[in-house]
Amino acid sequence: MHTFMAVYETGSVKAAAEALHVTPSAVSAAIAALESALGTTLFAKAGRGIVPTDASETFATYVRKLLGLLAEAAGAVQDAERGRVRIGAVATASEYVLPRLIASFAREHPQIELSLSVLPRDELFSLASDHAVDVVLAGRPPHGSGLVTRARRANRLVLVGRPEIRGDPRTTTWLLTALGSGTRETTLALLTRLQAAPPLLTLGTAGAAVAAAREGLGVTLVHEEAVREQLEAGELASYPVTGTPLDRPWHLCTTSEPTAATRLFLRHVCARERVGSAAFHTRHRPKG
Repeated sequence: MHTFMAVYETGSVKAAAEALHVTPSAVSAAIAALESALGTTLFAKAGRGIVPTDASETFATYVRKLLGLLAEAAGAVQDAERGRVRIGAVATASEYVLPRLIASFAREHPQIELSLSVLPRDELFSLASDHAVDVVLAGRPPHGSGLVTRARRANRLVLVGRPEIRGDPRTTTWLLTALGSGTRETTLALLTRLQAAPPLLTLGTAGAAVAAAREGLGVTLVHEEAVREQLEAGELASYPVTGTPLDRPWHLCTTSEPTAATRLFLRHVCARERVGSAAFHTRHRPKG
């Protein structure tokens, strides 16, 4: 299955072999054996390369879940203190929320292996549903995802821009994060409620949007924690248009059966005596 996914994701037997540190013939043999077992063709020739068949596309959705479950199962049978926690977080949370929590946890539990994936919100929830990460730090999980919010922490989105913007901030350029970002979706929903249609400029990351706002290119909706220092220094100003600031708590989400090490991590980050003001709380735990 690992070999199949390597070929599927790279689109090349040679590239898959390099990624897996095996020979191309070994990769071809593994794919041939898998096709024989399944009774179907997984890859078809296209010019000098190969492309996945419809059967391959379907099989890949199952393989992701199977590999995720195998990794989760390996962690589940280990003692909590010898396990691992695969964390997924959106960029802003990884920069301003997680560092203190991870550092504190690592000091108390040095034998637990930690890993961090920083991706857009939608990709993270997809990985969590496929059991490819153990815990996600982002906004609220989408309905129907099967994910459970284990803890939350207060968070606000504020509209910021260069000080002394002339005119109505609703008509100036609004700076957006990339597709798949929860902040982008919230920004567009806010503009719809305001019945505003300002110029839009997509800059990818929240950091890039904030930097552009600081240079006077427009305004951007951003997590307050990410710009607190710039606001206090007068480099940015907050513009309280109707509907802002927005309460958008951080959510720590897992599948319905988190591993022992994951539960230990969740207990740690909710312990105020361990992490201080960075602590999450376990009240009101909605399901996705």
